[in-house]
Amino acid sequence: MTHPMLSLTDEVASALADGTPVVALESTIISHGMPYPQNVAMALEVEGIIREHGAVPATIAILDGRPRIGLDADDLELLASHGDVTKVSVRDLPFVVARGTHGATTVAATMRLAALAGVRVFVTGGLGGVHRGAQQTFDVSADLTELGATDVAVVSAGVKSILDIGLTLETLETLGVPVLAYGSDEFPSFFSRSSGHAAPMRVDSPAEVAAVMRAKWDLGISGGLVIANPIPVDDEIPADEIGGIIEQALADMDALGIHGKDATPYLLGRIVEITGGASLTANIALVRDNARLGAAIAREYAAS
Repeated sequence: MTHPMLSLTDEVASALADGTPVVALESTIISHGMPYPQNVAMALEVEGIIREHGAVPATIAILDGRPRIGLDADDLELLASHGDVTKVSVRDLPFVVARGTHGATTVAATMRLAALAGVRVFVTGGLGGVHRGAQQTFDVSADLTELGATDVAVVSAGVKSILDIGLTLETLETLGVPVLAYGSDEFPSFFSRSSGHAAPMRVDSPAEVAAVMRAKWDLGISGGLVIANPIPVDDEIPADEIGGIIEQALADMDALGIHGKDATPYLLGRIVEITGGASLTANIALVRDNARLGAAIAREYAAS
C-alpha cells in the first residue's frame, strides 16, 4: 500500500509493485548544491545513469506541499531554477507540506520519504555530519540521527570534507550505523579519496553490500547503512590541496556570520569560486559514480 500522503510517478509505482530495483535521489543537491543550469543537467544525467544500469530513479522533493517520489523533466527544471524552494530536513517536512509550498529534501528528509515509499537504496553526493567546532555550536546534521533510525542504505562519497570527519564517524558508531567503505581501507572525504581515518568496514562488491543490508534488517536492527564510495582517482582533488581551500571558505563564512542550514550551501558555493569550478567538476563526477554503484546495489538487493 502506498502511503496516502505520497505521490509516486507511474514508473516508480510500477517498479515497486513488481520488484524492479529503485534508487532514491535527493533534491537539495539540485536546488542548493549546484548552480543553474549545471544542476538540472546533472539531475537528468544521473537519472539516466541509474536507468542504464538496470534500476528506476526516484528523485524526491515536495512540490505544492505534496511529497513526490519520482519527478519528470519539468519538475526537475522547477527545482533547479525556481527562486523559492525551501531546503527541507525532517523537522521541516510538516511545515512545508502544511503550507503547500515547494521543498528540496536533504539526505535526512529523502531517507524518511524513501522509507515511507518502500525504497531501500539512496544515492547522494556527500553526507552531512558533525560540523567543525560542534563542541561549541552543537551543529550536528540530522542526517546522522536519521541514519540511526531509518531503514535505507545511503551511497555517498563519504562525509563532506567541510565537516569534522572523525567526530562524524564516532557519532555513527554510537548510533549503531554500519559504515562500509567500498573498495578501500580508508574512509573517503568527498572531494578526496583519503581522509586520514581508517574505514570501519570494507566491502568490495555490490553483492556484499546487499548481503549486509539484508542481514541487518533480517536481524531486526533498525536504521540505515553508509556506503562510502571514494571519488574516482582521475577526478579527485587531493586532501592536502582541498584542505587549505576549505579553511579559507570556513574563515569567509565565519566573517559573514553564516551558520546552521545555510552553512553547507555557502561553503560548497565558496569552494567552487575558490577552485575556479574544479570542485563542481569533482562533485558531478562523484555523483555519477555513486549512481552507478547505487543502481548495482539496488539490483543485488532486489535479487537477494
